[in-house]
Amino acid sequence: MAVTDKMPELIGKSPLRVDVHGKVTGAAIYTDDIQFGKNLLYARVKRSPHPHALIKKIDTSKAEALPGVKVIVTGKDYPQRIGLYLKDKNIFATDRVRFVGEAVAGVAAVNEEIAEKACELIEVEYELLEPVFDSIYGASPDAPLIHPDMGDYEVANFIFPKPGTNISNHFKARKGDVDRAWKDCAAIVEKSFHIPQVQHVPIEPHIAIAKTDDNGRVTLWASSQSPFAQRNLIAKTLGISESDMRVIAPYVGGGFGCKAGVTMEAMPVAIALKAKGHPVKMRFTREEEFYTNFVRQGLKIKLKVGCDKDGNMLAMENTMYWDGGASTEYGVNITRAGGYSSTGPFDIPNVKTDSFCVYTNHPIGGAYRGFGMSELHTGIGQVMDELAEKIGMDKVEFLKRNSIQGGDINVTGMKMHPIGLQECIDKVAKGINWGVKEKASSDNKLRGKGIAISWKAPAMPPNAGSSAFIEMNEDGTATVNVGGQEIGQGAFTVAAQIAAATIGLPMEDIRIAGPLDTQYSPYEWQTVASRLTWSMGNAVRFAAADARRQILEMVAEAWDEDVDDLDIINGIVVSYRSEKEMSLKNIAVYGIPKEDDQGWIGGPVVGQGSFMPSYVTGLDPETGQGPRAVVHYTTGAQGFDIEIDKDTGKIEILKAVTAFDVGRALNPELVKAQMEGGMMQGISSAIFEEIILEEGVMQNPSFVDYRIATTVDVPRVMETYFVEVPQDDGPFGARGIGEHPMTPTIAALGNAIYDATGIRLEGPPFLPEKVYLAMKDAGILD
Repeated sequence: MAVTDKMPELIGKSPLRVDVHGKVTGAAIYTDDIQFGKNLLYARVKRSPHPHALIKKIDTSKAEALPGVKVIVTGKDYPQRIGLYLKDKNIFATDRVRFVGEAVAGVAAVNEEIAEKACELIEVEYELLEPVFDSIYGASPDAPLIHPDMGDYEVANFIFPKPGTNISNHFKARKGDVDRAWKDCAAIVEKSFHIPQVQHVPIEPHIAIAKTDDNGRVTLWASSQSPFAQRNLIAKTLGISESDMRVIAPYVGGGFGCKAGVTMEAMPVAIALKAKGHPVKMRFTREEEFYTNFVRQGLKIKLKVGCDKDGNMLAMENTMYWDGGASTEYGVNITRAGGYSSTGPFDIPNVKTDSFCVYTNHPIGGAYRGFGMSELHTGIGQVMDELAEKIGMDKVEFLKRNSIQGGDINVTGMKMHPIGLQECIDKVAKGINWGVKEKASSDNKLRGKGIAISWKAPAMPPNAGSSAFIEMNEDGTATVNVGGQEIGQGAFTVAAQIAAATIGLPMEDIRIAGPLDTQYSPYEWQTVASRLTWSMGNAVRFAAADARRQILEMVAEAWDEDVDDLDIINGIVVSYRSEKEMSLKNIAVYGIPKEDDQGWIGGPVVGQGSFMPSYVTGLDPETGQGPRAVVHYTTGAQGFDIEIDKDTGKIEILKAVTAFDVGRALNPELVKAQMEGGMMQGISSAIFEEIILEEGVMQNPSFVDYRIATTVDVPRVMETYFVEVPQDDGPFGARGIGEHPMTPTIAALGNAIYDATGIRLEGPPFLPEKVYLAMKDAGILD
């Protein structure tokens, strides 16, 4: 159904409120009208009530007849598949639905009320299919196929799907000889853990507005971490040239991974293509945000680890079943990241890893802060804790003995770069007063301490690039143009610092251009993977160095001096030889006049820079071995001193300490803020958060029933430390720290609970009732 003239009196006039019967009930003021005009349409989505079913028939006739409805689209209008690493998803469901909440049709109307009513009037006939709700069962040959055509899907060359199964990626790592190593082990621990799905819960839900002009050019305004990836994926899927697709991304009100790639943004674009000249706005409700969008994948992990009598690690077997949900277009790379990081930051000579991404009829699993590392380390950190106890070794000593160090060969055959993990462990152990058994504050409380270590690499394609350009202004200031997004992590601040330090300007003379706009901003792959300080930072550094070179060469020619004798200090070019000085004002744009008015030297200074790692190699699909699987790892440690109330099971964190090797802390306060915020998000996912699913239906899609940590849950004392072992390819030696502080949290808290109670819980959340009942079953409360 295309745009009609059913209600021409509403188009181009003052905004009016129209009820579902088409009656004008009075004036309505929409702030959107200020920017997008009176032609703005509002989009809503018809969603599947079933986890798995064939679509037999869709009848939109009643919805089309509703006054105020302008456009209705279904999967038949757009049968193409979309996806970042695996093209397995339709914009609107075509032949079948695969999770509760999947989009079946989209409606655009003159207001949200009418669009919602139209969705209710769309009639869909389904044929129910057997669903899959368990990842281990889903990986078995007995499970019904959720994507029977998976063998036809386009896939990245480093992802290994298994057509004819529900396994969309199987990452294998084989190092040494695990089977032979077990006989040499003096202690062995085997354990399984289940880490549930959680939500990102950004304060700003997903929202996007799309418009197609009369020439077929599309503009998308979106709350986005990935404007360039969205341009590329949506344009390719809908047959639009990237040059005719523009994405504008203002500041983002919270992302944490859920606004990476393409989630809902293609839907308003698809609708807008059939409503030329009309901006189409789609805004998710909080309920939609909870279960129709990306969630953090669930994980079932089976671990077996062993060491010799002296506590030296000998072997690990790690089998992971990732609950990827109905689409794994992004989740397959989480499985890959879990595979090449499957030992955690431990030096283990014999390893067998199988990391499976499995389709289920659950919500779609996607990028989430930590990208699988919180889930992975939940198991690894706790089995290592038990193994140390079983061999009779102090747990901190065990961690230091077995933690990976520079020069070691990791699970994929990569030589580890220099890191400061040992120092991080020492700082955390000292911070929680490790080795001293301290009394609880009262008789009805139990006290315990726990520590865990973790690592994370930027999970990205081997050729993810960054670019930047810097324009010098007439007054000597500089405007830095980047394509990475500011989502509260301080990326723009760090970009400004790098530019200022490299050119020789005071920080206050740097401006960051915005908002991000793919038509004008330089290319950036995505704002994900804690990579901007490192990757975008390198591009900014190169652009700033280029601008600096142009300035110094211009002045050197004007003064007849050697460039090596010149410097720029606080916006002033100085000569160490002649002691001349010249401000950048005017000369950085207009140049410098030659003597006797005989022409000019220089001109507008625009520095350009780009960066792409060229040294990441492919891995053998059967062994996971290769020279360099990733660009680098950020490593660290975290520890907790806790009390547990025996009457309620409630955990109180008395002290939380975290330490990470950041390479170089370009902005120590931002590093500290990321550590504190990441640790708190980790605490939230450890103690409170869980998407409760029954037969594929989320039971707690609101803040009434889905608890997240607030200020009242902040530990009494939080200490953060950073270690600086420079990264050889990072700007000034820096590497990322945005995601890492939440990756060891669940394991460290699990170890503290065990230290206090002797109970090892199967997985988070460590709710008071769960802890209480576990203590009761263990006889602790008797």
